[in-house]
Amino acid sequence: MQGMSPNPLLVEVLRGGAVESAHRGALAIVDADGAVRTACGDIERPVFPRSAVKLLQALPLVASGAAERFGLVDEELALACASHGGEEAHTAAAASMLAKAGVDARVLECGAHWPYFDGAARALAARGQPPCALHNNCSGKHAGFVCLGRLMAQAAEPRTFLRGYVQPDHPVMREVTAALQAATGCDLARSAAGTDGCSIPTYAIPLRQLALAYARVATGTGLDPDRARAARRLRRAIAAAPFMVAGSGRFDTRVMQRLGERVCCKVGAEGVYCAALPELGLGVAIKIDDGNNARAAEVVMAAVIERLLPLADADAAFMRSLSEPVLSNWNGMEVGRLRPAAPLRG
Repeated sequence: MQGMSPNPLLVEVLRGGAVESAHRGALAIVDADGAVRTACGDIERPVFPRSAVKLLQALPLVASGAAERFGLVDEELALACASHGGEEAHTAAAASMLAKAGVDARVLECGAHWPYFDGAARALAARGQPPCALHNNCSGKHAGFVCLGRLMAQAAEPRTFLRGYVQPDHPVMREVTAALQAATGCDLARSAAGTDGCSIPTYAIPLRQLALAYARVATGTGLDPDRARAARRLRRAIAAAPFMVAGSGRFDTRVMQRLGERVCCKVGAEGVYCAALPELGLGVAIKIDDGNNARAAEVVMAAVIERLLPLADADAAFMRSLSEPVLSNWNGMEVGRLRPAAPLRG
């Protein structure tokens, strides 16, 4: 991770017609055969994708047969790929997944935090209730891990088998890591490794290989038949229930509610964003150097979608509202805007 070369400016922040600040980063757009269609900045530097690879981490849930065994529906499969806001629909779906596997929230090892969605956090506080693991933005992903582990446990006592499932050497996490490695083509045993916010391992992977993984998700090319089937099932579940992937007002939910199966996008942390564009057979991976998600990474992803996909006028206008969002102050006055910088406008 040392010695990174300067990446180009990707997003500019305007106030009073002048550039007030800017965000540098890198962008890779790759097809399923590994051909780089666009390289902007250093796409070979390994980065921690964090939550941007939740769909890849959910592949074993479907490929193993666990999703079918426990009767998981679209909303629950979408939640397995989610960084959700902790709204009632999210926590209910996570609890339902666990109940179908014959366990409850006590098996979750993701930890607890207040819901990301302010309305859900305020409602919880008003009831005098503390947050639990179901409110964790990763509870759906972890419920998916639990369903996978419940299938793998076979005759073993479920809670005993599941204990420590977040550890790298646990059978569940070995399956998850194998799926991530197969999709990205990255030798994770040789990658820098850390611990994610929800306690599972996270591995540093070059943007080029993250984009390749999402091109494979988009097409199935380069994945074995079970994982290709799983990728298709998860994409369709997300398109059918995009609210579950993020929630009220969130970029991922808004874009996929608008464009359906044409885009499967997922935010990570620290300025990482990935997407599959199935009709084009392309994968996209973004890293903003300063880790800015809500402003910079979203603007870049919106600009890429707007540039690559043929869009009807109304859809193009919607994407333009996300690629060049207006900035308002507390009085609701327009005070500036964001815009893609020259490398994205060219």
